[in-house]
Amino acid sequence: MKRKIAKQKAIPKVEREYDGDFTHSISTGSTLLDLAISGGRKRGGGLPGGIFVEVSGLESTGKTVLLCEIAGNIQSDGGESLFRDPEGRLNKQFARMFGVDFEKLDYDTCNTVTELFKTVREWEPKNVKIINGIFADSLAALSTDMEMEKEEGDKMGGRRAKEFSEGFRKVARQILDNNYLWVSSNQLRENMNPTFGQSKYDSPGGRGIKFYSSLRLRTRLIKELRDERKFAGKVVKKPIGIRTEVKVIKSSVWKPGNVAPITILYDYGIDDIRENLQFIKDYTKNTMYMVGSRKLSQSMDESITMIEEGNLENQLREEVIDLWEYIDEQFVIKRKSKH
Repeated sequence: MKRKIAKQKAIPKVEREYDGDFTHSISTGSTLLDLAISGGRKRGGGLPGGIFVEVSGLESTGKTVLLCEIAGNIQSDGGESLFRDPEGRLNKQFARMFGVDFEKLDYDTCNTVTELFKTVREWEPKNVKIINGIFADSLAALSTDMEMEKEEGDKMGGRRAKEFSEGFRKVARQILDNNYLWVSSNQLRENMNPTFGQSKYDSPGGRGIKFYSSLRLRTRLIKELRDERKFAGKVVKKPIGIRTEVKVIKSSVWKPGNVAPITILYDYGIDDIRENLQFIKDYTKNTMYMVGSRKLSQSMDESITMIEEGNLENQLREEVIDLWEYIDEQFVIKRKSKH
């Protein structure tokens, strides 16, 4: 979306009929990504229960952060989370940053595909009337039983692909019936022999993962974020985070193709305030950051401080939703019904 929206004293509000049949959802931690996923089905969008989500991307593009943000939001909403970590990288300090109570998290490492699906089939959260979460970080790190026993690699990935397909067939109805939200990360790997129409990169695990995914998100690094400080007259630069882009490449939740930028700070997580402020400034003619009719600053950092000190996060989020809906409405195809 490159076009500018006309300057307004207040964000225009659209009277909108949502076509969704879910009343509850879990936030990804990013307002813009929530909207990109299901903004046309529910005000504010988000992730419904009863689906499997694949988050794929190259290394260091925010996949694990996204999983942790969602896990923390499920816990905050009263749900339970089953977290399997084949790579064994999640730690209490990192999880706590996203509001994840590690003591209440059903956490363990996991070696094989069959072990993961067995755990899912046997999992019994206390309250299935709310959204409970299943997380695996990452699917690409899982082995097969044959590979573990014979200490031989599955060179063609055939056995692992079959085990994923078999596993999903067994748990698909369980995920839907129990309203589980299953979110897994997966690495992107170079497709050595792409055929016509295929991407240069693909996620491993066979067609089963792609087929059973209700939602597939793909992360792409936009840029690394660095800050600098002066010490004894010398400039010191340090990495503080990344700005990444998340694209909806498949969706049965709403419609595919939407893209959302996300800022991730290493010591904070997803910086939703920063992206929300920038979104309003980009798509209005405001010359400075604003919330409502209140002028903040031309400095992003100062504006963020003013938002937090004034407890204006929810007001800012509601204005972003209003503006996003107004923009999205301009792209609605209004045609005579065929029936």
